[in-house]
Amino acid sequence: MKRCSFVIFLCCLTLIAGAVHAQEAEQSEREAMYYRYLEFASYVKGGSVEPHWMVDGNSFWYAEGAPANTVIYKVDPRANTKTPLFDSARLRQALTALLGHEPPYKGVPFEEFAFVEGGKAVQFAVEDKEYVLQLETYAITRLPALEEEEKVRLVPQVILKDPAGHPLLLELFSPDRRWLAGVREHNLWLRSTYDGRSVQITTDGIKDYEWDFQRQGAKWSPDSFKLAVKKLDYRKVPKIPVVHWLQPTAEVDWVRPESSFTTTKAGAPLPRTELFVVDILSKRQVRIDTGKELDQHLHIVGWWRDGSELLFLRANRELKKVQLMAANPVNGSTRVILTETQRTFVSGIELFFAVKSMFSQVEDKNKFIWISERGGWDHLYLYDRDGNLIRQLTKGDFPVVRIEAVDEKRGWVYFTAHDDRSRPYDTHLYRVSLEGKGFARLTEAPGQHVIQFAPSKEFFLDTHSSPDRPPVVELRTADGELLQTLSQANIDALKDLGWRPPEEFVVKAADQKTTLYGVLYKPFDFDPTKKYPVIEVIYAGPHVAVVQRTFVPQNAAANALALAQLGFITFMVDGRGTPERGKEFQDLVYGNIGRHEIPDHVATLKQLAEKRPYMDLGRVGITGHSFGGYLTIRALLLAPDVYHVGVASAPVVDPYYGNAMEVYLGLPQNNKEGYDYASNLRLARNLKGRLLLIVGTLDAITFSSIMKMSEAIIRAGKPYDLLVMPEQDHFPSGTSGRYWNDATRWYFQEHLKP
Repeated sequence: MKRCSFVIFLCCLTLIAGAVHAQEAEQSEREAMYYRYLEFASYVKGGSVEPHWMVDGNSFWYAEGAPANTVIYKVDPRANTKTPLFDSARLRQALTALLGHEPPYKGVPFEEFAFVEGGKAVQFAVEDKEYVLQLETYAITRLPALEEEEKVRLVPQVILKDPAGHPLLLELFSPDRRWLAGVREHNLWLRSTYDGRSVQITTDGIKDYEWDFQRQGAKWSPDSFKLAVKKLDYRKVPKIPVVHWLQPTAEVDWVRPESSFTTTKAGAPLPRTELFVVDILSKRQVRIDTGKELDQHLHIVGWWRDGSELLFLRANRELKKVQLMAANPVNGSTRVILTETQRTFVSGIELFFAVKSMFSQVEDKNKFIWISERGGWDHLYLYDRDGNLIRQLTKGDFPVVRIEAVDEKRGWVYFTAHDDRSRPYDTHLYRVSLEGKGFARLTEAPGQHVIQFAPSKEFFLDTHSSPDRPPVVELRTADGELLQTLSQANIDALKDLGWRPPEEFVVKAADQKTTLYGVLYKPFDFDPTKKYPVIEVIYAGPHVAVVQRTFVPQNAAANALALAQLGFITFMVDGRGTPERGKEFQDLVYGNIGRHEIPDHVATLKQLAEKRPYMDLGRVGITGHSFGGYLTIRALLLAPDVYHVGVASAPVVDPYYGNAMEVYLGLPQNNKEGYDYASNLRLARNLKGRLLLIVGTLDAITFSSIMKMSEAIIRAGKPYDLLVMPEQDHFPSGTSGRYWNDATRWYFQEHLKP
C-alpha cells in the first residue's frame, strides 16, 4: 500500500513537472513570438516603390530587392515597360576588376546613383569610393578622392522627425539648390552647396528669442533670394524643471516648452511669434504685420509662384478663426484673403502640426484651391487670388483628405477622400474638373491608397493595402486605367509566425446609434474553444484616428498585434470625437474631453464579447501612451468593474497639461467646470484594479502629471505601481525602450494570466 502511494506520488510529481515544463515552453514560445511580431514589418518583403522621376516627367527608376539582391528597374509608362536598368552580371564583373574582389551581395551593389554625361553614364558609390559607369560599354572608372572641403558640399539637406513623426526642419534647400538655410546658435545661417562655406545672415537671435526652423517653419521665395522665417520669443513662457539624477550630483535644467500645442500649459502665456522675410544678399529683415493680437498661431504656407507675396495662416488661440493672409515682402504689409470660422474649432491642431494642408496653389497664379469643413465635411473650393469664391468643386457626406495633384492644363484636380459609406476610413483617389464636374473614383481595391503622381500628371503610382491584404504597387494612367503591377509584397516569412489576418469589426457607440469601426487581433495559436483575457490599446485623442488600416501595423497598432501573441485578444477602435468622419462626429469632443471616450470603448468591448465567447470579460486590460495614457487611467477610474489592469505610459492626467486642450475645451478661465470634469485626479478614489504608471525623468510635463496622479492615489489610499525610467523622454529608446515593452508585457502576464 505504501509502495502504491509512493508510485502515485511520483506520478503526480511527474505530471506536475511536465505541466510546468509545458507551460514554461509555451510561455517562452509566446514571448519569442511577441518580439518577432514587434518586427512585423521586416517579414514583409516588397510592396513598395520609391520612384526617381526622369527628365521626361513620366519615366522613373526604382530599386527592389535590396540589399541582398538589388535590381534597379526603369519604368516607361508611355510604353508600359519595366526593364532592368543595369546588366547586373556585366556590372559586377567590371567592378570586381577594380575592387580586387567580388562586390557585396548578389545584385547591383548600390541603390542610389546619378545620371551624368547627358544620361550616357551613371555615377555611384561602392565601399565609400565613387565610380562612373558607361552604360553602352560598361567601362568603369574610379573618380579621384575628394578633398575634405569638397566633401562638405555633398552633405544633404538635414531633416529630422520628432517622435510623433512630424518633420523638424533643420536645413532647407533653396529652389536653385545653391544654398541650405538653417539655424545655428539662435541665428540664421546659409551653407553653400558649391563650396561648403557658411554665411551668417542674422546676428540678433539670442537664447529664448531666436529664429526658428522647426515644423516647416521657413519657406524660400521662388527666386531663391528671400527667406520667410519665424522668430519665437519664449522669454515670458514659464520653464519646466528637469532633473538629471544619474549625475554624480543631481543637476537641474530649466527647459522651455518646444511647442505651444503640446507642453505650454493651458491658459499659460504662449511664445510670441514674429514673422519675417529676410533678403539673403543684403541681409535686410522685413517684419511682417501679423496684427495686434498677441496670443495667436502663425503657419507659413509658401509664396505665390511669381514671388510677389508671402502666404501664411493666422489663427486665434483657440483655433476658432483661421485666416489665409498675403504679405508684401518689401514693406511687410498684409491683407486678408479669406477667413474660416467655426463655433467649435477649425480643423483642430492637426492643421498646425502640418498633418493637414488647407491650401493648394493652381498653376494659374490667380487661383488656388482651399479645403474647408464649413459645410460639415472637408471639401474643395476654388478661389481667385483676392479671396473671391469661384465655385465649390466637391460635395457630399464624405471628407476630402488631401490634394494629390492639380493638372490645370487638362483641367483636373486629383485628391484622396473617404467616400465609401460601408468602409468610411478607406482612402481612395478621386478627381474632379476645375469646373466642378466629372467627379470620379479612380481606385478600386478596399483599404488605404497612397498616391505618387508623375511630374507630368499623366500617370500615378498607387500603393494600396488593408489589414488583411499585403501591399501592392500599381502603375496607372491619370484616369485610373491599370497599366501594370510593379511590386507585390511577399509575406511567405509570416507563415513561420503563424500569422492570421486581423479582424475588422463594426459596433455601435454608447449612444446605440453611431457606427464605430475597429480592428481585433488574435494570438498565433488561437483556439476558439479557449477563454482569452482581453487588452484594449487606446489613444482616442481628438486630433488623430489611430486604428491601423494598412497591412503593416505601426506605433500603437504594432503594440496591439504583438501583445496578442502572448495569449491575449487585443483590439483598437476609433470612437466619437476623433477626426476623419466629418465635423459632427469630431465635434462631440468639444467641451467634453473625458466624457464620451470611455463609454464608447466600454460599449465596443461588450459588443465584441457578445459574439465572441472566447473573450473573457473577467480579465480585461487596457494600455495607452500619452493621451492614450490619460484614457487608460480614466478607464480604470470610470469603469473599474470593466477594466481590471492598466498600463499607462507617459500619461497626462488632466487637460491643463497643454495648450492643445484649449482648442477642444476653451480657455481654463472660461470653462473651469469642463477642465475639472476631465481631470483624473478627482477620481483616484475609484481605483480598484492594478495600475502601472511609466514615465521618463526627462519627460517634463508627463513627469509632473505622474507625480500629481501618484499623490492623488496615495491620498485615496489605493495601491498602484510606478516605473520611472532615468534620462528618458516621452518615447524611451534603446535598452530603455526594450525595457518599456518588457514592463508592459510582464504586467499584463502577471495580472491577467494568459
